[in-house]
Amino acid sequence: MDTAPFFTNDTIVFGLLMLCLGFIFYTSAKKNGFWSKFYKIVPALFVAYMLPAFLTTFGLIAPEWETTNDVGEITKHSSSLYYMASRYLLPAALVLMTLSLDLKAVFNLGPKALIMFFTGTVGIIIGGPIAIFLISMVSPETIGGAGPDAVWRGLATLAGSWIGGGANQTAMLEVYGYNQKLYGGMVFVDIVVANIWMALLLIGIGKKDRINKWLKADTSAIEALKEKVSKFSADTERNPSLTDYMIMGAIAFGTVGFAHLSAGFLSPFFKDFVNGLESETLRNSMTFLGSSFFWMISISTIIAIILSFSKARNFEGAGASKIGSVFIYILVVSIGMKMDLTMIFDNVGLVVIGVVWMLVHAVLLIVVAKLIRAPYFFLAVGSQANVGGAASAPIVASAFHPSLATVGVLLAVFGYAVGTLGAIICTELMRIVSP
Repeated sequence: MDTAPFFTNDTIVFGLLMLCLGFIFYTSAKKNGFWSKFYKIVPALFVAYMLPAFLTTFGLIAPEWETTNDVGEITKHSSSLYYMASRYLLPAALVLMTLSLDLKAVFNLGPKALIMFFTGTVGIIIGGPIAIFLISMVSPETIGGAGPDAVWRGLATLAGSWIGGGANQTAMLEVYGYNQKLYGGMVFVDIVVANIWMALLLIGIGKKDRINKWLKADTSAIEALKEKVSKFSADTERNPSLTDYMIMGAIAFGTVGFAHLSAGFLSPFFKDFVNGLESETLRNSMTFLGSSFFWMISISTIIAIILSFSKARNFEGAGASKIGSVFIYILVVSIGMKMDLTMIFDNVGLVVIGVVWMLVHAVLLIVVAKLIRAPYFFLAVGSQANVGGAASAPIVASAFHPSLATVGVLLAVFGYAVGTLGAIICTELMRIVSP
């Protein structure tokens, strides 16, 4: 059965996504009227996320699809836009947004960022078994299955994804031997629930002042960092020349190229190293070291932090973070196109498990944020560093201010490190409570 969308050419799809962004920025610039009131309620970043989702839902575009030829052979196709945005534009954006970083000011944000991150991790660890226990009381068949088909084995891959990322998710698939024919259903739940949660976080950003007031949060350190970066940007602001743009392009994509080159050596080296470890627990907990995406993001961020101590930081005055924001928005629309809203109804039982699981994660974050008076920024980024990883955490962080994107990346790196171990603990708890 053919599932091809109306537009399958990535060039055309990219044009549609850029038209979406153009429409969003054109309407969000309106100072009065309907659009002015609309964007006071709904953040532009959320709209950039949802418009491509509607295009996918109505079959105009798709992240992947199948075609069948005359003899019944099925061919799978996929768009390369998300890969392009996450592997090329994301690290370039991190470089450009980090050039003006004040590392000392970031450290002055205090321990609340880490507390909220680990709270999010604990929320995922306990959320899984709580969700299974509650759903088993209402619909025991939803969390049934035996052997490789056991639902708890499949949910182990969600735990890996929602604490660490893709590498940790794959590790959990191997560790618990879930039936790979059923694995697609878990990937589907991952996409649906994680994207709905990210959408809610983005909506919350538009109401952050009201949320911070309710949390009685002290936002002084965050505001000080934003003010410091804004002042530096204003002090170094200049009319950028073609030379400025070319040098910024060289810095950004030269760093990306070096990061990819280095990852090409480091990823297989550490993969072999980890596979050679005698302890299975140690092998599983260090799987992320074999991920080329982990090394690419880490190396790009490290180089950017080093450059922030050099004269390269003055390119902030020529609009470095603005160009980085353009790349981030392109990443957002490419993520949005992965969301087909009709998928929610394809496997309601598993989606309900995922929603309850994420609800536990959210409630724990809110309770702890209220107790320690943590700003909504730490709640949102701490959560997304777990659930979304390095591809999504900078998006949420930069929505508060471009200078904060690096905070999201640094927290996401912690997610890679604790992802598999946390997921194993979560899975063992799910095994215990499963009927």
